[in-house]
Amino acid sequence: MRRILLGPLLALLVACQPDKPASQTPATVQVTDDLGRLLTLPAHPRRVIGLAPSMTEMLFAVADTATIIARTPNDNYPAAALRKPVVNNYPLDLEKLVALKPDVIFTVEGMTSPDDAQRLQQLGIPVYYQRYRRVEDVFAGIDRLGVLVSRPTQAKRLTDSLRQELKTLPDSARAPIATLSKVLAITWQDPIYCYGQNTLFTDQIRLAGGQNAVTETFAQPFPALTREYILKLNPDILLGGSFEKLDSTFFKNYPELRRINAYKTHSIYPITGDLMERPGPRVVESVRELRQIVEKSIPRSPVKSSR
Repeated sequence: MRRILLGPLLALLVACQPDKPASQTPATVQVTDDLGRLLTLPAHPRRVIGLAPSMTEMLFAVADTATIIARTPNDNYPAAALRKPVVNNYPLDLEKLVALKPDVIFTVEGMTSPDDAQRLQQLGIPVYYQRYRRVEDVFAGIDRLGVLVSRPTQAKRLTDSLRQELKTLPDSARAPIATLSKVLAITWQDPIYCYGQNTLFTDQIRLAGGQNAVTETFAQPFPALTREYILKLNPDILLGGSFEKLDSTFFKNYPELRRINAYKTHSIYPITGDLMERPGPRVVESVRELRQIVEKSIPRSPVKSSR
């Protein structure tokens, strides 16, 4: 009698398991990344890595940290990232990266070359790119990452809080564009590279109550500008270092640029590079920092005495 009931009993036990039968649980999923590339990813990746500091921050904010197998040399946040082994991303240490056997690699447009991505794809390792032009793109990227690493709830909880935090900043979207401070953010002094119109900075500074002084869209997101072009822009605020530091370096090398409004009013400020350069979970902190700088540079009307 036991032999007769054993088969049905096993079948019943299997049916009562909480997981779906293997035949109904897809091992892979097809997705399209932000560059329009069709990829096949593991449905539940167990080994992931980000090849950009911002992507590593996203992974630590959303993913199961045990699945993050490495970091790049510049990844320094959060502190837990420092405990991961290091793999060089520029130039890419392809041999070490492959030896780590990642299920999927996450990166940002401009950080990983298409050639490296193609080599990895040929080795069976998918590379998923994200692209950001607006702060909302960063939030959407976090949400997508959460889905891809099987942690959508954690991701949505984070982005809901970030969106709410952004709403607490003063709304400057309705201010006439002509009244907004023109802000030039430089990234290098010789030659002079800056944040172009087609970078996340344009939306960040808009949300902060200013406008990117570079209104023309160049082929490169971080274009090199001539001194004549900067004089024509005549920015009200210059970001890239303290007044004292830039006065002894940047303006010493380019004395004619002392004619711009930013120099005349001493509206020259350093910024936290990790915040500006990393479109990740700390993007609202970057907007808040920019907002404080813009507010400091708004001309104040002299207070009239009541006497």
